[in-house]
Amino acid sequence: MASIVLRSATVAGAAVLVSLLVVLALGFLASDLISLDAWIIGTICPVLIAGPTSAYMFAQGDRLKAAHRELARTHAQLAVAHRRLSDKASRDDMTGMLNRESFFAALEHARGKAGGALLIIDADHFKAINDSYGHLTGDEALLLIAGAIKRAMRAGDVLGRIGGEEFAAFLHDADEREAARIAERIRTEVELILFRPVERIVRLTVSIGGALFLETMTLQDLMRSADLRLYEAKRRGRNLAIVGAAVSRAA
Repeated sequence: MASIVLRSATVAGAAVLVSLLVVLALGFLASDLISLDAWIIGTICPVLIAGPTSAYMFAQGDRLKAAHRELARTHAQLAVAHRRLSDKASRDDMTGMLNRESFFAALEHARGKAGGALLIIDADHFKAINDSYGHLTGDEALLLIAGAIKRAMRAGDVLGRIGGEEFAAFLHDADEREAARIAERIRTEVELILFRPVERIVRLTVSIGGALFLETMTLQDLMRSADLRLYEAKRRGRNLAIVGAAVSRAA
């Protein structure tokens, strides 16, 4: 408010000055004395007109600026909320990993930019855990497995939960040796989990199938190749990682 009064007073003062200069100029041109009434009118009229008018315009301008600032804040808040909702919609509620749809969308994008390897990770005998100890205990086991997978991953790789007890990872620019090393690290991290839902430790293991991305491969080809190696790991007794021709197993 004080700012508006100060600015409108400045405008009114300028208007009075201009008005008096006009009166003075007219008197000079007419070669006559300027009456007191002319000086009074030249002073009062600008004050009565310019003061209130400029105060109103400054107040409206300030309100408009405040409205623009509020609108900008609202837009920023909406953008943040949209990003949060978008991120939440793309994530698995339990593990925080990408959900199936978002993982495959990210995989398609990442695969198009560079080569790498796809790992499919499946929890072994998970149905037995659910049947024996209940689904809440099964969820706890899944969270422990998800945490072990995250610990074994490299920064920047794409990780998702693509099924009930099935996870997948795309390893950017990984060759067969690097992919096999990471798959083995995942398998070992899971095997080291001390899961004790009851008075005894329940062993958690995963089977892993991995395939290298080749330029001639479609996404379906890449998935099929990794799936075949996962099935082979299951067939050979589980707790096994097979990436291409590389095989690693607990001693």
